[in-house]
Amino acid sequence: MREYFPILDWGLNYKRDDLTGDLTAGIIVASLLIPQGMAYAILAGLPPEVGLYASIFPQIVYGFLGTASMLSVAPVAVDSLMVATAVSAIATENTPEYWGYALTLALMVGVIELLIGIFRLGFIANFLSQAVISGFISAAAILIGFSQVKHLLGIKIPQTESFFTTVIYIIKESPNLNLVTFSLGIISLALLLYFNRGLGKHLKSQGIQESLIIPITKSAPLMVVIGSSILVGLLHLDQLFGVKVIGEIPKGFPPFTIPNFDLNQIQLLGTSALAISFVGFMEAFSVGQFLASKKRKKVEANQELIALGASNITAAFTGGYPITGGLSRSVVNFSAGANTALASIITALFLMLTVLFFTPLFYYLPQTSLAAIILVAVGNLLDFATLKRLWNYNKLDGITWVSTFIAVLLTSAEQGIILGVLISLVLYLSRTSKPHIAVLGRVENTEHFRNILRHPVTTSPHILAIRIDESLYFVNTKYLEDYLLKLVTEQKEVEYLLLVCSGINSIDGSALETLQRLIEDLHQMKIEFYLSEVKGPIFDQLEKVGFVDKLGRDRIFLSTDQAIKELSQRVSL
Repeated sequence: MREYFPILDWGLNYKRDDLTGDLTAGIIVASLLIPQGMAYAILAGLPPEVGLYASIFPQIVYGFLGTASMLSVAPVAVDSLMVATAVSAIATENTPEYWGYALTLALMVGVIELLIGIFRLGFIANFLSQAVISGFISAAAILIGFSQVKHLLGIKIPQTESFFTTVIYIIKESPNLNLVTFSLGIISLALLLYFNRGLGKHLKSQGIQESLIIPITKSAPLMVVIGSSILVGLLHLDQLFGVKVIGEIPKGFPPFTIPNFDLNQIQLLGTSALAISFVGFMEAFSVGQFLASKKRKKVEANQELIALGASNITAAFTGGYPITGGLSRSVVNFSAGANTALASIITALFLMLTVLFFTPLFYYLPQTSLAAIILVAVGNLLDFATLKRLWNYNKLDGITWVSTFIAVLLTSAEQGIILGVLISLVLYLSRTSKPHIAVLGRVENTEHFRNILRHPVTTSPHILAIRIDESLYFVNTKYLEDYLLKLVTEQKEVEYLLLVCSGINSIDGSALETLQRLIEDLHQMKIEFYLSEVKGPIFDQLEKVGFVDKLGRDRIFLSTDQAIKELSQRVSL
């Protein structure tokens, strides 16, 4: 039972000493999440209060079911962009119909994640490589940033999915910027950047304790919200200078809703729901795993999918939209002293109080300040350092990153990540279609065998020892067959071919047929075929289909050293 309800683990063993850290972290994250939630909802094309709704009950549900106790589950920038891309194609922003589609999308995302978790299929997310995720998030950060420029400048531009069209509209409309709106946005941006990057160092140099620095620096978004709202309200900047404000936010919660869930909506939103499910899970899992490792805790992938799925389903019925674990909030949660998932539940309770009693205070909140909050948040998502590292280590991974990045900018977030995955798979197939093959020789006076091109070794002209550093499957078997036949044709004295299997983790049906055909061809050439260092699971498979008996058990050696010694004796006879 504890496996499926982690709250039974940490809740029944809760320590009083953990309460101070959980309470502090819960309050600090709530102060960050109030402006973030509203900002991300607007980014998604929804009323600002929807971001608050999505941050309450889903977060409580995750607290009961999630294994990443430091994870803060609520709206995030990337998912909000993907929601806007998906729903704006079929409905007009800020309309009941649009909100209805967002609820349906949350339900679909939740059902997908829940089913994947229940059936233990979390490994599917491995198809999203680090190169794809990093390239996607970096491009998405740029899309999000440019989508907020209109609010920062106080200009009107049409809604468009094209990044370059958006840039053109911004350039055309920039002469019409609202100077008061722009000034307010720049001041907000400057304050946020100073709090994020400069204030902490200054406070540290003054001898302020680390435990106090974090609450001060992370309170910047809430301070910007309060300060800009007071400024606009007192000076009537919305009436005198046309500064756009959030306006009236209804008190309390929306009525319990049942999202529409019919075949037509599944067809319209299915691809988007899949993309959001995988991206959301990967973001939450990677952040949760990173923070859990710092406290030597384990995050269980399939249980995380169940928790995120249940949280998204909850969002669908309580007026929210798709949510996941956010990097910045979760890091703040960890740094502020969160010890258990109670911190997230406390955050949700403070947001609940805000929705019930304090929403009128946000009436004069300028949209340009929320845009500044989003711009600072997504600035941390740009990850060109990963591109440099991947490019230096493996050019194909670098190409995957660049391809995904460009695809997102040229198409959309959803299509871009699909193209990124396809490109990644194609490059993987290309790489494994020509596996690394090494001819081995003995390192003198040892039992070790190494690549003849890399080490000084001794070999026999009558024995050809080959090591393949890749699993054998239908894509690379033809290359392997051609390579080996070419090699033995060139080396006329070869009598024995030894295939060293230490680098082979699996052999599929096509590869097995190729091996059998290769053995027959070698037999015609009067060359005997042997295996060494076959891994247990592969040996079991080969034995099950009769390959071992057909080849001969005496032709399969435990070690390469044993094989070479015995074959050398046969040569000398």
